[in-house]
Amino acid sequence: MLETNQNKMRKIICITGASAGFGKATAMLFAKNEWDIIITARRKDLIDQLASKLETKFHVNVMPIELDVRDKKAVKKAFTNLPDNWKKIDVLVNNAGLASGLDKIQDGTIDDWEKMIDTNVKGLLYVSNEVIPLMIAQKKGHIINIGSTAGKEVYQKGNVYCASKHAVDALTKSMRIDLLEHGIKVTQIAPGAAETEFSEVRFYGDKEKAKAVYNGFKPMSAEDIADIIYYTTTLPEHLCINDLTVTSLAQANSFYIHRE
Repeated sequence: MLETNQNKMRKIICITGASAGFGKATAMLFAKNEWDIIITARRKDLIDQLASKLETKFHVNVMPIELDVRDKKAVKKAFTNLPDNWKKIDVLVNNAGLASGLDKIQDGTIDDWEKMIDTNVKGLLYVSNEVIPLMIAQKKGHIINIGSTAGKEVYQKGNVYCASKHAVDALTKSMRIDLLEHGIKVTQIAPGAAETEFSEVRFYGDKEKAKAVYNGFKPMSAEDIADIIYYTTTLPEHLCINDLTVTSLAQANSFYIHRE
């Protein structure tokens, strides 16, 4: 963290899964717009590098936290130990998420299922559970949950991943209702195909198989989604985007992609 900026705390955004993809692009964009940033991820080296880059390039305060959102105790410790001025979180982006495997339900592995449920559903809940009381105390805040078109309809071999993103869809709607009286905005952004590490993780590091997912059409980029996340935070105080599904022009939904 830049000590010289410590007396100039700006609006604060907390982004989970910030070492790559949507999370990293979002951190870059908000830093460019002079927000102070809490970034969390499992890969400490990557978020430390990102923190250094953001501080140097944009002269903002950055708090990098090595964190696996699946670890309930670690999540609690991370947010409990935040300095008081860092607890004034204006925006939480529940971005940490993944797909693991692409198999029919009868061929799937329990390890893959647990990884997806623990990250995409329970991890979102653990982090939200720590941040929501901070926002309630402030009587304001904005929670942005990163869902998926897979949370809108299911597709073959998507089973548990789709189920986890349907859970994000339901939780976002529930949060919006439950937090209504506290003036806290809740938004779901549900992207379609975007070329990030997503497919590489799904296919256990197989770069060629991952690259083939995006053959024949122009997918979205991480920066596209970051732009949308940022836009949802720029609206007047009395407006809230509840749910936003976004795809590239070539994609209609989880089923239909027009490939050249």
